[in-house]
Amino acid sequence: MNKAVNDGTPGGIWSGTWVADRLGVELVGDSRLTDLLGLALRRNPKRAHLLVSNVLGKHVPQSPSVVYGHGFALGRRVRDLLGDEEAARAVVLGYAETATGLGHCVADGIALAPYLHSTRRPVPGVTPAGGFEESHSHATSHLLLPEDQALLAGDGPLVLVDDEFSTGNTVLNTIRDLHERYPRDRYVVVALVDMRSEEDAGRLSDFAGDIGARVDLVAAASGTVRLPEGVLEKGQDLVARFEVTDPGARGCVESAATAARARPAPTRPHPALDRVDLSWPRDLPDGGRHGFTPAHRIRLESALPAMAARLAEALPQDAHRVHILGFEELMYAPLRLARELEQVAQGVEVTYSTTTRSPVLAVDDPGYAIRSRIVFPAHDNPADGPGDRYAYNVAGAGFDAVIAVVDDTADTPELHAPDGLLAQLAPHTRQTVLAVIPSYTPERPSMLPEPLRGPAFSSYAPEEVGWLLQDLSDVTLEAPTEEREEAIQSGGAHYAESLPVEYQPSDQYQQLFHTALKESSARLAQAVGAVTELVLQERSPRPVLVSLARAGTPVGVLMRRWAGFRHGLELPHYAVSIVRGRGIDANALRWLAEHHDPADVVFVDGWTGKGAITRELTEAVRKFEAEGGAAGFDPEIAVLADPGSCVRTYGTREDFLIPSACLNSTVSGLISRTVLRADLVGPDDFHGAKFYRELAGADVSVDFLDAVAARFPEVVDAVDATVKELLAGDREPTWEGWAAVERISEEYGIHDVNLVKPGVGETTRVLLRRVPWKILARAGAGADLDHVRLLAEQRGVPVEEVAELPYTCVGLIHPKYTRGATGADGRAVAL
Repeated sequence: MNKAVNDGTPGGIWSGTWVADRLGVELVGDSRLTDLLGLALRRNPKRAHLLVSNVLGKHVPQSPSVVYGHGFALGRRVRDLLGDEEAARAVVLGYAETATGLGHCVADGIALAPYLHSTRRPVPGVTPAGGFEESHSHATSHLLLPEDQALLAGDGPLVLVDDEFSTGNTVLNTIRDLHERYPRDRYVVVALVDMRSEEDAGRLSDFAGDIGARVDLVAAASGTVRLPEGVLEKGQDLVARFEVTDPGARGCVESAATAARARPAPTRPHPALDRVDLSWPRDLPDGGRHGFTPAHRIRLESALPAMAARLAEALPQDAHRVHILGFEELMYAPLRLARELEQVAQGVEVTYSTTTRSPVLAVDDPGYAIRSRIVFPAHDNPADGPGDRYAYNVAGAGFDAVIAVVDDTADTPELHAPDGLLAQLAPHTRQTVLAVIPSYTPERPSMLPEPLRGPAFSSYAPEEVGWLLQDLSDVTLEAPTEEREEAIQSGGAHYAESLPVEYQPSDQYQQLFHTALKESSARLAQAVGAVTELVLQERSPRPVLVSLARAGTPVGVLMRRWAGFRHGLELPHYAVSIVRGRGIDANALRWLAEHHDPADVVFVDGWTGKGAITRELTEAVRKFEAEGGAAGFDPEIAVLADPGSCVRTYGTREDFLIPSACLNSTVSGLISRTVLRADLVGPDDFHGAKFYRELAGADVSVDFLDAVAARFPEVVDAVDATVKELLAGDREPTWEGWAAVERISEEYGIHDVNLVKPGVGETTRVLLRRVPWKILARAGAGADLDHVRLLAEQRGVPVEEVAELPYTCVGLIHPKYTRGATGADGRAVAL
């Protein structure tokens, strides 16, 4: 057996010695084989041993220049083989997950060809252009998802790149599948090592003859693996014998020494996580999952120095050893960042590797290729379900800092969980840094229109919110309040089929609004900050805010502003329609699923009353999925105030005056409440709404936002304290508001919970839009009810003080629904 010195092992010990001595496995061939490869064992019913590359950047931390250099050199050899003319017609195809980065580097070496790699991550809306199986792998299904479906359809050479060729079956499967769809005359197979037997090499030649194509082979080294009789059983016995469960870590670590290295030191504090915003170029693919062209490569090259400088700024000043850890298929972008950091961080040793799906035995022995492993749960919601993932040779390596680079699809709660990757890295480095790259999603045609935006629709700035609605401004939809109430309560019409006449506030009422805003803006700012921080910590680090139009929309805009103020985030924000008894706009959900990951969507509302909309949304999302809609939407609403105790994500549970509840469209971007009527909204349309341009003179929508946002700097400490308290407390909904509403409904002889509207916000709506009967006010309620008292006086509605009331106030809609329930002047009359 060739045992040439491996430059990465201490004392000149080859990192395949441990396996070779115990199983009798031999590498025979080029003298460079043992420089390039070590050996390890894995629990796999098809193959016991694993060839571990020292220059691939997957299992073994290596200088990024070494990793990149090997792939680039192979690409140069391919270009020399093909010539510039044929190289310019070629397409490079890499294999997921191990060779995605290698294939990129080969394409860089060729320089003239676009690159695509297979993937195990299906992407909604992207039609596969092919697929194949990897027979010996633990995870076999490969998809080809090019953005340009013509990418594989040309007749130029196809360059297939893998880290190793062991039997050639994967290449045969790929060529067989693609040749049937896109026949061509020439293929080039590229690998770091060619380890096929003579028989397997002959099969590839025969196959090429059968399809009438030329197949060339380019490899950095070649040889074979000699396996003694019964090696599979012996290998499995070895794995079983050396695998021990470590009580101090999730999953397994092998050998007592490795267990000690991987277990957190009891007295060492875990470092805080630093997040670095790379400012990844807009619309630049994060890799070759959907195709990566020479033009993309040029854009990346120009952006790399600035991104590497941002990483360098995040490192400890005295850092000497820094490791960049990529993520499964995301190998190339982290490699290029690592190589650039290697150039700019003088005096710092930079190494690179990535996490993997592949389970491998770890043995803490210099003659074994996998010295340690970190085990953690998958954190990108994989299509094949949850499972363990691994980072090898990182634990106990003495890195001063580890920079984890993931795409935003993988920046999930699982990544940040107590047993997640970041927590598992923390004991093994002084500093953990997270860099998130936007996961590129191809543009997909949609039959649904783009969101409406201001100033054409609403008085909000276009970036503040996109309305997933259709504009019904030219349609007459308003009806007198009493007519609407009679039709609604008699069952003759749904409340969403018409609009109330837009309330025009008096000067006195407008003054009440401005006074309330001045007095409550700091409290509002604190609640906005608290609910936004909860969303960022518990729901998604880059959420897509989707407010429930229209009361939720000012809150969604404020949450977006807080995320920008506190974290520099530019969060997307949309407004959608939800209608009690009819559900959420399913077309709006479809649009969101086409443009964003449903798991990142956070529904936002202003406040909870009895929780009817909370229940409505939960049922609507369940129905949407049951009818074939995209899965993954979380129906839990994030609200500014949750006096009804209906949700877990809120800024406060106090029932206080939110000034935006005082007014209608003039504090909501001049947008009406939403409309759902069969003659106006078809099955493929968004719900409708009106833009009241004529009310621009009374509009205070932006004034409201600016007044609250101006208080952000002064409430930062209070927000942090509130969030800490909320995270530590019990936030499970008790639904006490619903119970109170049922009790009030019976006590007052109404017998319909829909006519009982609890809380300051809902009571205000009753007075502005419905036929009010009476207002119940908590005894001693102060300025929070000034506007309610004024509206009640204007409409002749009695205000009754109640000693035991869980809300500040409750509005009761008139339970007699004929127009006789009000006088000729619209004022309420007694029962």
